[in-house]
Amino acid sequence: MSESWRAEYPFASHHLDVDGVGLHYIDEGPGDQGRPLLMVHGNPTWSFYWRHLVQGLRDKHRCVAVDHIGCGLSDKPQDYEYTLRRHTDNLSQLIESLDLRDVTLLAHDWGGAIGLGALMAAPERFRHVILFNTGAWPPHFVPLRIRACRTPLAGRIALRGLNLFARAALTMAVERPLSSAARAGYLAPYDSWAHRVAVWRFVRDIPLTRRHPTWETLARLERQLPDWIQPVDLIWGMKDWCFDPSCLERFQAIWPQAQSHPLPQAGHYVVEDARDEILELLKDRLSR
Repeated sequence: MSESWRAEYPFASHHLDVDGVGLHYIDEGPGDQGRPLLMVHGNPTWSFYWRHLVQGLRDKHRCVAVDHIGCGLSDKPQDYEYTLRRHTDNLSQLIESLDLRDVTLLAHDWGGAIGLGALMAAPERFRHVILFNTGAWPPHFVPLRIRACRTPLAGRIALRGLNLFARAALTMAVERPLSSAARAGYLAPYDSWAHRVAVWRFVRDIPLTRRHPTWETLARLERQLPDWIQPVDLIWGMKDWCFDPSCLERFQAIWPQAQSHPLPQAGHYVVEDARDEILELLKDRLSR
């Protein structure tokens, strides 16, 4: 695997021990003097997804970007509770360990449910929510290509053996071609069967029926969302085939106060497709 991605990720690594497992995160910017931005990724990405925003915002803001257990540069235990509830608890431990307050949450994909779950557990620590192509409820639909990845044998071989989920996302999640360095960066942590365990388990944690334990975790979260009455920004790649515009509309119904920013030419990896536009938007919104 090419190491060209490292120049795009010039950040110091930090680790938090979470019940004996190492949780990796980056912590860039003016330390306690800067209002913290907590960046929470989804599947199959890692904190690398936020690299351009971190570099563009760390002069004025403390930028903390986490790697979920099993993802990025975090430990990848094979026998682990890879569930939404556990990822949410891990993020809450990081927030408490760093004593983050007055936080702006930036979350994408699975990071939306994980980040909002941590917010609902400690709303007094947060002031602003910024979401990018995500959801926070039991899925009202699951695309066929995602369902296919869940099959016990073929899906496991495809995702863990061939890394097809992460590889397919390099083209299917973007509208603008990624650079070779970016492609290498997204794949770098997922370079073996063992290291792809969380990619597979995230897909398996998508609840298709009420019998799945994560269904109720998401249903509970959805019931809590209207309690949040502070600022919300919804930044949406409108060409996303997974978290499509219907997800944006659902958040708009839950939070009438939200400011919506649809990006017509961007896909699921919206920060890759529209990073300059998003950076300017964030600088404006965060200055208020």
